[in-house]
Amino acid sequence: MKHLTLAVLLASGFAGSACAHPIKSPVDPDKTPAFDITNAEASTDGRLLTFAMEVAGVAGSVKPVPIGQLTGAKIESYVWPTSMDPGTVGFDPESGILALAITAHPDFDDTPLFDEDQDGDPANDGADWHSHWVVLTEDKACGAGLKVRDVSPGQDLLPATAPYLPIALDSPGMSPILDGRTARITVPVANAEDVSFDAVTAELQVNVNGEAPLLCVTGVHDVASGDLSLPGKVVAE
Repeated sequence: MKHLTLAVLLASGFAGSACAHPIKSPVDPDKTPAFDITNAEASTDGRLLTFAMEVAGVAGSVKPVPIGQLTGAKIESYVWPTSMDPGTVGFDPESGILALAITAHPDFDDTPLFDEDQDGDPANDGADWHSHWVVLTEDKACGAGLKVRDVSPGQDLLPATAPYLPIALDSPGMSPILDGRTARITVPVANAEDVSFDAVTAELQVNVNGEAPLLCVTGVHDVASGDLSLPGKVVAE
C-alpha cells in the first residue's frame, strides 16, 4: 500500500488539470482487483453531484475481517478527495481536504439516523456499504500520513447529520450503488461544476487505544491519478 501526505495533496491537488475530466488508470495485476481503480468521473445537474469509479474487479466484494470491537477496527473505502471547502457541507471552513467516501466496517455503526439493512435496527449497519463526508488532515502518526480530522463536537462545526463522534465525519444517508465494477454515489451539492477531484481506495483503522489520532488512513490500495493531483473535473450532465 502507498504512503501519502497532505503536503503532496495541497501542493499539487488544488491546481488540478485545466483539460482533464475523467481520470483513467491502468490495471495493475499486483493490486487487489476490487480496489484497483481503472476510471473515475464526476458529474452534476446543478443540484446533485455524482461521483463514480470503476475498478478491475467487483466493487465492494472485499470487506474488513471483523475483530469484535471498535478499537482497532478496520475500514475499507472508496474515496473521492475534492477541492471543495469543508464548509460547503457544514464542517469548519478551510479545515482540511473534503472527501466523499463509501465505506464498510463490520465492527461498528456510525450512521445512527439510518437503517441501511432495513431490519428495524438503525444501530447495526456498519458492515453494509454506506456514505460519509470526511475532512482529511495530515498526521505523521498514521500509516499513510493522513487521518480523518480529530474534532470536539459542540466546539468544532459539524453537519446536522453527523454522528457526533470526535472526528470530522458526516453520515448524510445517501445510498451508494456498488454494481459490478462500479462504485457510485450521489449527494446534494449545488454549483459543483469544475470542482477538482481524485479517486482513492484505502484502508483506515480506529486507534487501538481509542485516542487521537482516532481514525487513521493506514494504507492506500490505489490512487487514480497516481499522485493525488486531483486532475478530475466535475462536468455538467
